[in-house]
Amino acid sequence: MSEAKAQVDKQQRVAEAAQRALAEAQERRNQQAEAADSPKEIDGRDGLNPTRFGDWEKKGVAVDF
Repeated sequence: MSEAKAQVDKQQRVAEAAQRALAEAQERRNQQAEAADSPKEIDGRDGLNPTRFGDWEKKGVAVDF
């Protein structure tokens, strides 16, 4: 394989990876927008999802609820 052909193949792989990364970033932005559209929690924890593994977490301490 010539060096020019190898360079073109490398550029194609990089371009494909860049397209995948852009698509993943767009999906994350869409998910964040959907989460922002969800109803607000009253007197809840800070952040988008207050639970982690079914527990409340505050200052690194998880408490079952």
